[in-house]
Parts: sequence; C-alpha cells; structure tokens
Amino acid sequence: MIKKTFNSYRDSFSGLSKEVWWLALITFINRAGTMVLPFLSLYLTKEMNLTLPQVGWIMSSFGVGSLLGSYLGGKLSDKIGFYKVMFFSLLITGFLFISLQFVHTFLGFAVGIFITMTFADAFRPAMFVSLKAYSKPQNQTRSLTLIRLAINLGFSFGPFLGGLIIAAISYSGLFWVDGITCIAAIVVMRVVLKEKQIHVDKSKLIVEKENKATSVYKDKPYWIFLMIIFLMGFIFLQLFTTMPLFYKEVHGMTEIQIGLLMSVNGFLIFLLEMPLIHYIEKKLLDRLKIITWSLVLLALSYVVLNITAWGGILIVGMLLITVGEMLAFPFTNNFAMNRAPAGNEGRYLALYSMAFSCAHIFSAKTGMEVISRFGFPANWFLMGGLGLLAVVLMLWLRKILDLEREMV
Repeated sequence: MIKKTFNSYRDSFSGLSKEVWWLALITFINRAGTMVLPFLSLYLTKEMNLTLPQVGWIMSSFGVGSLLGSYLGGKLSDKIGFYKVMFFSLLITGFLFISLQFVHTFLGFAVGIFITMTFADAFRPAMFVSLKAYSKPQNQTRSLTLIRLAINLGFSFGPFLGGLIIAAISYSGLFWVDGITCIAAIVVMRVVLKEKQIHVDKSKLIVEKENKATSVYKDKPYWIFLMIIFLMGFIFLQLFTTMPLFYKEVHGMTEIQIGLLMSVNGFLIFLLEMPLIHYIEKKLLDRLKIITWSLVLLALSYVVLNITAWGGILIVGMLLITVGEMLAFPFTNNFAMNRAPAGNEGRYLALYSMAFSCAHIFSAKTGMEVISRFGFPANWFLMGGLGLLAVVLMLWLRKILDLEREMV
C-alpha cells in the first residue's frame, strides 16, 4: 500500500520539462520571501497605528496596483515576450519592497504599495504565459500545479519565518527579506532558465482567425468566468487581510502562532495538490463540476467560523479553504489558458490576473468596513453569501458551455 502510494505520488511529477522545474525553483525562492502580505494588516495597525478603514484603503491601493500590473504584464508579454517582463518585474519589485519600510505615513504607504504592486504583479501573467513555452499542452495543468506547489511550499515557510523575524528583529526585517529574495530569484533565473519562444500551431491559428469570437472582449462565457474568479478572489483574499486580525483580536494568537496556522495551508497544498490533480486528470473528472464544489468549500470555510468560539474551528476553516483552493486554482488557470486563442494568451491571462486584482481592490476594504461597523461574524456571513453567488454563476456558465459545444 505504501509503495503504491509512493509510486502514484512519483508518477504525478513525471513527464514535466526541466524548464518547468527551474521555473518552480525560481518561484519557490521568490515566494519563500513573501512574508509581508500575511502580516501587512497587523503591521499597519500595530506599527503605523492606522485605523481599520485606513488599512482598507491601503489594501485597495494594493489592489489597484495589482490590477494595473496584471494588465501591463499581459500586454507586454504579447509585445516584448514573457521572459523580459518576468526579469524586470522581479528586479524592480525587490528594490521597491526594501524601500517600503522607510515610508511611515498613510498617504505615502498607499502610494508606495500601489507602485510596488504595479511592478510585482506584472510577473503573474508573464509566468502563466511562460508555461505555454516551457510545457507540453498535455502537461499544462500539472505544470501549473507544480508552480502552485512551489508557491505554497514557499508560502508554508514564509508566514512561519515571518513570525520568527518579527519576534527576533522587527517588522522591517520582512521588507528586507522580501526584497532580497526577489533579487535572488532573478539571479537564478538568468543562470538556469533560457528565453524561449511559444510554439504556435499555424493550422490552429488559421481556424481561430476565421472564428469571429476570438477577441477576448467578445468572449461572453469568459467574462462570466471572470466574474466567478472575481468573487472567488474576493472571498479567498480575506485569508490574508481580515483573517490575521480575527486570529489576533478574537482568539488572542501571537504572530508566531498566526504564521504557523497559515503555514498549514501551504504545507497541505505542497503535500497533496499534485497527486490530487494527477488523480483527477487520470479519471477524466468534469473540471467545471470540481470548480463548482471548490466554491462551496470556500464559502463554508468562513461560515463555520460563526458556529462556535472554540479555537479548533480555526483549523476546520483552514482545512476547508485549503481543499477548496486545491480544487479551484489549477483548473481555473487551465480553463483560462485553454480558452485563449493562439497569440492572445497574454490578454486572456492578464484578464484572469486582473480579476484577482479587482478582488484585491474591494475585498480588504469591504471586509475592514464590515468588521468595523458590524463585527467579524457579519463579514464571515457575507463571504459565505458571495461564495453561493459564485456557485450560481458557475452553474450558469456550465449551461452556456454545454450549448456552445452542441453548436460545434
């Protein structure tokens, strides 16, 4: 039984290109240093003495920068290539993160985080596009899952190490480590990852040019999908904005304890996501149904927090959101990649990233305002309701896509 499980786990990683493995290493180095985000709301309230509404505005500025960065990253990936975008995004972001610790005013930090995220999130669509160059079409979902595995392995280290750095040094140490790891990531990138062009199937390109609906702005099912992604991001991002405050203010947890609990998310994804995705692909399970159920789990992960004041419910909520994340993110990314016509990958994947960026703009601000006026329970019920709305939209999208396939 143990041998069979080990072989299954090993097989889930087989067949991936060496470039994808290098990209995963670069992503791990970068994400291992991403310690600022889980503690940003605590830093702003504890060190800068900002109010919850002010923190909400800064998080919205974070989201606007992310939105602009995602748009520019996708646009530039189609124009100058994903490799250059990834390189300059990491380089500039590293220096910007280091400089953020020296900004001590509300307005200054809002502007600083906007500029930082504009450069930082140009990386995401470029990285997604790179998988079309470095991965075979049949391995794209697993390649993306490996990248997510690297992200979550880095994230499992990040919050824990971040808690230790805060306890041993100060919050400023987070900005130094985040900036240095961005720069370290590009050093590795230049050494091991060579620039590569995306192979375009010319016969497929001709067919797509004959299709009147190849423009992303005319692709109505994709826009419904983007609304679902916005709601999914809106709910999920509460984990990094309002949830740390809930852990500290309601349950009295320390930064180290918060880091440990949030590391559970990254560690479980590192351990289980790749075999889970490999199993789903082998069984040819309906991916749109899987996304639908993942949205149900995300909604429940917040609602259960209102059931009891028992501390163990925090672990239950974390497990629910982790399983929902494992089922949702790889297949929504895969849908966006496969929906994109040849030559327009950057635009499609930029809009996918921008949907999350829009969620950044509104998620934290909304959550902070609701908590400030009505308390944490009202916010968790709101997130559950938005999750159910996303489920309804997903059912609608599935019907539209079924009709689309019948017409073909």
